[in-house]
Amino acid sequence: MAIRSFKDKQPKIGESVFIDDSAVVIGDVTLGDDVSIWPTTVLRGDVESITIGDGTNVQDGSVLHVTHAGKYTAQGHPLKIGKGVTIGHRAVVHACTVGDYCLIGIGAVIMDGAVLEDYVMLGAGALVPPGKRLESGYLYVGAPAKQARPLKESEKEFLEYSSRQYIQLKNEYLKMKD
Repeated sequence: MAIRSFKDKQPKIGESVFIDDSAVVIGDVTLGDDVSIWPTTVLRGDVESITIGDGTNVQDGSVLHVTHAGKYTAQGHPLKIGKGVTIGHRAVVHACTVGDYCLIGIGAVIMDGAVLEDYVMLGAGALVPPGKRLESGYLYVGAPAKQARPLKESEKEFLEYSSRQYIQLKNEYLKMKD
């Protein structure tokens, strides 16, 4: 079953959301409207919350998780993802904050407490270390991720376009389920 409760926490699903049958959404997870969760993706909100904004897409094989409060972490870290975000295939997004209209490249890893401001493009395979802040309007690449250059206006437009295209695609999948 793709949607599971954990203890007393049940995922909250917005309007017109697509969750592939092979994806797993567990616990304290809130999905906004027009979100798409693609095959073999895992969203595990078991020890903190996961919140995903409207129009965000989480592509195949991605893992989204959180950090609990405990002996080595004074406070837990939830996962907060803004609206219109594209999370590429096989990304790991862990206990961090991602602003609106970001692109997380294929295979990228974002660690606890990191912050991506709005309109950030994170290259494929990049690693964002714990607590690092990525400034709005830039491309970041590498491991650890470093600011490469400002985004062109056309790239900022692409970030919004990507979200719209995935909304159209998930709508086609939803029609097939009817």
